[in-house]
Amino acid sequence: MDSRGQGDYARDSQGRPILDRYGRPVRARRQAPRQPAQRPTPPPADSTRVFPQQPRRPVPPRQQYQPLPQNQPRQQAHQQPGRIGHIPQELPHVVNTPAPRQRKRRNLPKIRLRPRGCLGSLFSILAVILVLLGAGTLWADSQLNRVEATPDVRVSNTAGTNWLLVGSDSREGLTEEDIARLGTGGDIGVGRTDTIMLLNIPRSGEPTLLSIPRDSYVNIPGWGMNKINAAFTVGGPQLLAQTVEEATGLRVDHYAEIGMGGLANMVDAIGGVEMCPDVPIQDPLANLDIQAGCQEFDGATALGYVRTRATAMGDLDRVVRQREFFSALLSTATSPGTLLNPFRVIPMVGDAVGTFTVGEGDHMWHLARLALAMRGGIQNETVPIATFADYAVGNVVIWDDLAARELFDSLK
Repeated sequence: MDSRGQGDYARDSQGRPILDRYGRPVRARRQAPRQPAQRPTPPPADSTRVFPQQPRRPVPPRQQYQPLPQNQPRQQAHQQPGRIGHIPQELPHVVNTPAPRQRKRRNLPKIRLRPRGCLGSLFSILAVILVLLGAGTLWADSQLNRVEATPDVRVSNTAGTNWLLVGSDSREGLTEEDIARLGTGGDIGVGRTDTIMLLNIPRSGEPTLLSIPRDSYVNIPGWGMNKINAAFTVGGPQLLAQTVEEATGLRVDHYAEIGMGGLANMVDAIGGVEMCPDVPIQDPLANLDIQAGCQEFDGATALGYVRTRATAMGDLDRVVRQREFFSALLSTATSPGTLLNPFRVIPMVGDAVGTFTVGEGDHMWHLARLALAMRGGIQNETVPIATFADYAVGNVVIWDDLAARELFDSLK
């Protein structure tokens, strides 16, 4: 189009009309007038439409220009930290740490705590045995007879553990048939002690089983001089323990007593006890008739063996036989053939616990420790004797004070 108003012909930059190939001027095309861009119409004032506002990005603060001091050379401008264009001397070392790999979960096999096969059956049997053993121990402990055996006045504590073991001739619980079979005679009223032994279990070494003759002439606190078994008759286990402590200087820690019926029943329950007497013994009063040599004793024979005094040394021979029998009884009762045989161990415990008497603080596990301590070997001793004498209380045993004191001191 002719922008200068010189017609409707198209012209070049020099203002001359542009001709076509036939020499005719070319008419310029008319251009539509340019309309202004329409702005979006704002919503009416009463419109409730709300457009969300986009959060603006924070604009970092512009770094201020710090003028260079006049006395500083221009080549040091790029070496001053904090200035525009500063080039650090050492670039930080960037380590490309790979992202941790996520481990794939493996389906691990489940651990079976219960063993399979024969091993599982064995564990089950052992578990049942342990449960029954624990229940049986608690039951037996509840069946024990308990009595106060701790003296009111005590000697100072001594080393090791000391048991006062008493075999009483009480007929309590025996029937007429038992009395006739065992040869114990009728009711004698207040019980007496045929057997008094003190078992010393040291912290290391072999235990010592000390026999105290029942006719030993000692001082009974509150009663004066008398036979030692009289302390049991007049004051029971508590006075007997106090008498033994004052006479020996050894502190009594535990007390155990068994009657005639319990001793015989215990021997029968374990199938008998093997003994080897040196000489034959016949004693109608103890219902005993045995030959010399090793043989199996039943309950009645064993009871007569530890009660009889129908030998040359009388009571001194009896305390030796009592120690031998007591060791053999515990050895047989704690042997695997007895403990692993329910037909022996159950009757033994059932018959013995009813006639066993212990101190107030004693339990079945204390008796078990006593039996196990004697299985490893034992030293047998008797209180040294000086002489026999006749007093108002009868024929008594007089100790050798010097030798007895040395023996007691060796056990402290």
